[in-house]
Amino acid sequence: MQKYNIALMPHPGIGIEVTASALEVLRAVQKKVGGFELLFDELDYGSARYKAQGSYAPKGWLDHLRSSDAIYFGAVGDPDVADHISLWELILPMRQVFQQYVNVRPSAILPGIPSRVAGSAPGDLDWVIIRENTEGEYAGQGGRTHVGTEHEVATELAVFTRKGVERVMRYAFETAQKRPKKFLTVVSKSNAQRYGLLLWDEVAELVSKDYPEVKWDKMLVDAMTVRMVSKPKSLDTIVTTNLHGDILSDLAAALSGSIGIAHSSSLDPSRKSPSLFEPVHGAAFDIMGKNLANPIAAIMSAAEMIRFLGEDKAAAVIESACRESIAQGQTTGDLGGKLKTTEVTKVVCDIISRS
Repeated sequence: MQKYNIALMPHPGIGIEVTASALEVLRAVQKKVGGFELLFDELDYGSARYKAQGSYAPKGWLDHLRSSDAIYFGAVGDPDVADHISLWELILPMRQVFQQYVNVRPSAILPGIPSRVAGSAPGDLDWVIIRENTEGEYAGQGGRTHVGTEHEVATELAVFTRKGVERVMRYAFETAQKRPKKFLTVVSKSNAQRYGLLLWDEVAELVSKDYPEVKWDKMLVDAMTVRMVSKPKSLDTIVTTNLHGDILSDLAAALSGSIGIAHSSSLDPSRKSPSLFEPVHGAAFDIMGKNLANPIAAIMSAAEMIRFLGEDKAAAVIESACRESIAQGQTTGDLGGKLKTTEVTKVVCDIISRS
């Protein structure tokens, strides 16, 4: 039997609840499909630890994570902790140290979800957004001087390297090549950012020559928001920078129904380091402990994780069960349903058990 070591970071907020749902579904699919076992190393890395001990994780935490086959992440954030602290002490170090340079965010209008785009039906919006995940606007370069005076200066430097752009561009073209439409849209803002994003566009042009089967076009990010809303069928695979991808992927989640179904993967395609899988809805402290959170994003993130580990059949079973539950209207309130978190989880598990 194949065994996988998974670092588990459920905290805080609703991350605890939806992670419990994901684990329940993973146990159900292990029983149904068989042939593999997930061994979880639950860690307390998170905001509660930060407030109690002054750090999100103990010394040597990245070395500890490196021995894992994958990282499953429930949520980050806390209303009592500034957002930049949790981002730079927990999320971004993992992305950079483990070279998780590809962030993948699928978005689709599924049967059973009322369309947020006028005139659109299931299948009309079916995208994969690929976001560069280690450099660009979130490279961490910059600083502040003359703090607290009228002469205060703050700089935030966007960093684009040829290697960094080329590797994410190749991943995007390869992804597009595997999809039925074989179509890629490259998004930047190269009319205004005339150095880093001109490099982005130029590398896209060079890489495209190695993928003659893939048709592609370019969009400025502001025009892209209009196209996503007005012509969703014209898009398929999308690749963009760190900041632009962060924004566009949340827009895509809203257009496809709810942030509660938005799952993601932060990948090291070389597999030299562990990749990370998480729902993107955040900690949502306003509904924490009320059994209201939509667990689908967390469950689908778990499916992406086991697919990346090589358990394609089990991943497909989970995804099919999630889609069936949504099609039946067995959903939480954000999708118009009346079920609680635990009830949706049970529905998905029951579908898996009888599949």
